Amino acid sequence: MRKVITYGTYDLLHYGHVKLLQRARALGDYLIVGLSTDEFNWNEKHKKCYFSYEERKSLLEALRYVDLVIPEQSWDQKISDVKEFRADVFVMGDDWEGKFDFLKDYCEVVYLPRTPEISTTQIKKDLGEKKNG
Repeated sequence: MRKVITYGTYDLLHYGHVKLLQRARALGDYLIVGLSTDEFNWNEKHKKCYFSYEERKSLLEALRYVDLVIPEQSWDQKISDVKEFRADVFVMGDDWEGKFDFLKDYCEVVYLPRTPEISTTQIKKDLGEKKNG
């Protein structure tokens, strides 16, 4: 069984997220998603999510491409997760190109193209403009 692992916040889940997860899953037989916890998002990424960790986890678990959701609690856990879950492939969007190449000692690293016309940041911006406009 070929295992794939990826990470993200997945707040305001949208079709760009779904397409990324679909393409990640196509690289193997089993997809593990490291989902950023609320504390990690706030303390390390300095962003507040609209949906809580548990709500975002439920949304991801409902997708047929996702086999397992694990908490992402720190930037440094990726090597130990790859080892613990015996991941064969690590996948991220190409906006992270090169940032996780250190994992090549443990598994294949793939950067997938993002869906250019959609992002959570853009959705939040558009909603703010509608609210104020």
